[in-house]
Amino acid sequence: MTLAILLSGQGGQHPGMFDLTAERPEAQAVFAAARPLLGGTDPRDVARAGEGLHGNRTGQVLCCVAALAGWSVIAAGKPGRAIVAGYSIGDLAAWGVAGRFDAATVLRLAAARAEAMDAASGEGFGLAGIRGIGLPALEPLTHRHGCHLAIRNAADSAVVGGPREALDALCREATAAGAQRAVLLPVETPSHTPLLAAASGRFRALLAEAELHRPPPAAPRLLSGLDGAAVFQPQAGLDKLAAQISHTLDWAACLDACGEYGADCVLELGPGHALATMAQAALPEARVHALDAFRSVDGVLDWIRRG
Repeated sequence: MTLAILLSGQGGQHPGMFDLTAERPEAQAVFAAARPLLGGTDPRDVARAGEGLHGNRTGQVLCCVAALAGWSVIAAGKPGRAIVAGYSIGDLAAWGVAGRFDAATVLRLAAARAEAMDAASGEGFGLAGIRGIGLPALEPLTHRHGCHLAIRNAADSAVVGGPREALDALCREATAAGAQRAVLLPVETPSHTPLLAAASGRFRALLAEAELHRPPPAAPRLLSGLDGAAVFQPQAGLDKLAAQISHTLDWAACLDACGEYGADCVLELGPGHALATMAQAALPEARVHALDAFRSVDGVLDWIRRG
């Protein structure tokens, strides 16, 4: 059995996002490392309060906490051969799951990444999800409205970024052109577009100062969330980790890479199940689930073992 671990991006945060991991002893160090970055408040309490979960800085930190806490309990079950890829902020969390950064470093970088993005983008921007229209038709439509292709999810599914008024107009036109879904996402930053070029530069400098670790022998293979390529040389991988803030992500390539690696079991760690849904379509022969959908950690571990 080969397990693909997919780490969620922002958008799915909810009050119960830590229900499965909150009391697990393996995850306590992750929760403790996040407290100083959340004004001294425990991330479990931030989530349960349900307010401000979609703010860029809080959201990025919480998504990384969810990924790392989830992995801590999965890793304790010794899942065997694995590969890891992260979507947007999940790409940073993947470096923690792969043993390249410790949890404290991942969370500190998540907060700094969000701050750099906020400083570069200003107000009035966002992202929209478009599904059911081919990318050859969507890309010129995106450019006509002064927006940018942010993420390729599949041949007929993408995320676009730009000014929110322009995104509203783009969504209306995409719907008229036959899109099945065209909606603004609960994100206020035009991630993965040239509008954030300054943030990529700032984050690259921060990554250069971060302490890297040699991954343990059993660590999952790390894929770049930018293009799905395996990360063998740390510096090349860090360059992509910085670049993805302002460049289009090819998530479809990440899912293809999971299939090429032989993944027959796919588990999404983090809030929501958006990546699991996409993986089910891209890897129809694989067993796919999201941690968020389980009612107990034992249930998750049993599901993996049955693979």
